[in-house]
Amino acid sequence: MKISSFVIMAFVLFTLFGFTTREKDMSQIVDKGLQTAMLHSQQMAMSLLEQKDQLPRTIGKNGTFVTSNSRAWTSGFFPGVLWYLYEVSGKDSLKMYAEEYTKRVKREQFTISNHDVGFMLYCSFGNGWRLTGNEEYKKVLLQGSKSLSTRFQSTVGCIRSWDRKNWQYAVIIDNMMNLELLLWASKNSSNTRFGEIARSHADVTMKYHFRPDYSCYHVVSYDTITGKPDVKGTYQGYADDSDWARGQGWALYGYTMMYRETKQKKYLDQAIHVAKFIMGHPQLPKDKIPYWDFDDPAIPNTPRDASAGALIASALIELSQYTESKFSKECLAVAETQIRTLSSPEYLAVPGTNCNFILKHSVGNKPKKKEVDVPLTYADYYYVEALLRYKKNILREEMDLKQK
Repeated sequence: MKISSFVIMAFVLFTLFGFTTREKDMSQIVDKGLQTAMLHSQQMAMSLLEQKDQLPRTIGKNGTFVTSNSRAWTSGFFPGVLWYLYEVSGKDSLKMYAEEYTKRVKREQFTISNHDVGFMLYCSFGNGWRLTGNEEYKKVLLQGSKSLSTRFQSTVGCIRSWDRKNWQYAVIIDNMMNLELLLWASKNSSNTRFGEIARSHADVTMKYHFRPDYSCYHVVSYDTITGKPDVKGTYQGYADDSDWARGQGWALYGYTMMYRETKQKKYLDQAIHVAKFIMGHPQLPKDKIPYWDFDDPAIPNTPRDASAGALIASALIELSQYTESKFSKECLAVAETQIRTLSSPEYLAVPGTNCNFILKHSVGNKPKKKEVDVPLTYADYYYVEALLRYKKNILREEMDLKQK
């Protein structure tokens, strides 16, 4: 299908079905968000089929489509989007695309030079394994877990994020997201060390990464002899002591996941504290899509970060399932507002535009002037995940209650 006819089809769909956050029915918003994501992602998949090692990343400063090979930390997100859309639709074509783009990340199972193996493999092969039970996917995930484990140092008790000379032993809050791969591996092999490493990393991060108000630093560098922090700072935030929005989202998602996988209450308590910090922040806008850093003095004249909003929404939906009463409802209310906002024309791109990315207005690294106010592949991933989680957990639960 050519772009011109695709745009016409998209226009017809939008004309027929409309798209407005004024709709009160969340089921309509979720379904239309998923339909739109499907149109974007199918076109994206078709456009890259002949570029055998490429995966989508963002849009460059001159408006050009930017791709990467599997070495980029973002490489696993697009395959993950395709798996999620296959899960919700059952379309064989989406399964075929998911298999193709997952295959492009396969070599990262042997990567030991960074901590992003979890992002790369669990979003792609992890979702593929969950939906198909493909034993080859399991082998890749277990090998990837072995590779990731080589970056653990027992004195520090954490997986090292970067090998950069300006940090002695850098651990970033993003690294919480890679623990899910290890926890999966601990349950799908006889190697208990995977789980021990994940819990150690989460515990040390909980001890040293957080401030008294449960905001978190982006980077903590450790002394490799004493195992204690020697520097606390940032790489992507406004300042060392500022609240970089996506970092708070990584923390919320990471500890919610840790509770799901371990059922240890300390992780649930930590997730609740972080959620309260985010939801109660005076600089969180009414539409609940955060500015790229909560402490940027230029607020409100500074970019929003759709990737942080999507990430937080997905985490809050899950956290609402593990908590009760007023707090659970508050988590869900914020997530619903985020989904409504991200599903509005302000953030959700019309199919055939935006280089086939789903969302607009994300921020990668503003201090370095990289990927500012552009679509990002991981924003799309967590948006689709949030929609799917809402559909599977909240809407299905409401339907069951009605049937009773």
